[in-house]
Amino acid sequence: MIFMGLYTYGVGYLELEYWQLSEKSHLANITVMHGMLGFVISLLLVFRTNTAYDRWWEGRKLWGALVNNSRNLAIKLAVILKEKHDRDYFRKTIPSYASILGKHLTNVETSKQLFDDDSMEIDHKKHRPNQVAKMIFQKVNDLYDQKKITGDQLIVLNAEVQSFTDICGACERIKNTPIPYSYSAFIKKFIFFYVMTLPFGYVFSLGYYAVPVVIFVFYVLASLELIAEEIEDPFGLDANDLPIEKIASNIKKHVEEII
Repeated sequence: MIFMGLYTYGVGYLELEYWQLSEKSHLANITVMHGMLGFVISLLLVFRTNTAYDRWWEGRKLWGALVNNSRNLAIKLAVILKEKHDRDYFRKTIPSYASILGKHLTNVETSKQLFDDDSMEIDHKKHRPNQVAKMIFQKVNDLYDQKKITGDQLIVLNAEVQSFTDICGACERIKNTPIPYSYSAFIKKFIFFYVMTLPFGYVFSLGYYAVPVVIFVFYVLASLELIAEEIEDPFGLDANDLPIEKIASNIKKHVEEII
């Protein structure tokens, strides 16, 4: 923004003081081009921000579904299971799935140990959410083999466990499919050339007041592009990314209350 202010002032000085151009100069008609291109750039930025927000909102809906599915699974297990050690197992593993999924999406390396048993350690070199989901379903299947749950209950619980993997896959689709680089680069270049030509026309009508005007226009256009860049990947550590760590802690709190 400081550079744009100095640049606009330099253009104004050359046109008004050095070259001593007037409003009858052909450069004064460049504002006509700005009027036409301003409409085009506004449409591009609206589409850009809407596309980025759709990705952010879809991520929020997926984590909302993970909260509800974790509660539903905990409620059903709390009613079905009678033995304390079986309930304690799911009391730890269900919240762990959300925590591990959050670390998986934010690329935080972890080998979190879920239990005191050394055989129950997460291998951070493999797909971590899948390992937790496998633990949960393995336990559910063992309960069926031990005749602690019926076949109908196994089907009901399987649907809840399967929903975890479905949510993980949808989040990975958002994470691993960024906005095409050529589209984003084109908008950046468009904004750059549009703003760099603004002083040539505005100086004739505004004089040196064109300096704050050009700075403000640049601030608005560049900010919209930067906002879209930040929210198009909702699974990160930026200020406007989804608070998945807090959501995971809420899941842990709710599951521990239920079971």
